[in-house]
Amino acid sequence: MGSEVIVLPVIFGTVFGIFYLYISARNRERLALIDKGADASIFYSKKKHVTPVWRVIVINLALLLVGIGLGIFIANLLTYNMGVDEDVAYPGTIFLLAGLGLLAGFFATKKLNKDA
Repeated sequence: MGSEVIVLPVIFGTVFGIFYLYISARNRERLALIDKGADASIFYSKKKHVTPVWRVIVINLALLLVGIGLGIFIANLLTYNMGVDEDVAYPGTIFLLAGLGLLAGFFATKKLNKDA
């Protein structure tokens, strides 16, 4: 009964711990650079030809949704034409083609970054 009460604070504590470790490690690195007399501009250098984040998100989301749609369509074909069980056909093809869509999105994003 008490475990339901503990789950939420553990989740929030984990997220807080990750952010705290990230920020404190970053601060220690920068303080070490200052102690050695190095310039901290390496943290702020921006590349000239970087693809905008919104394009990457749109490409990956579009290919993911296309993969899910094709997965549902092919699962429907497998179920009604070939007699495959629905409990196997739908999740299997949806996850398979959604993964292939994300993989295609990864390669499309790599190509987009090379072209930029």
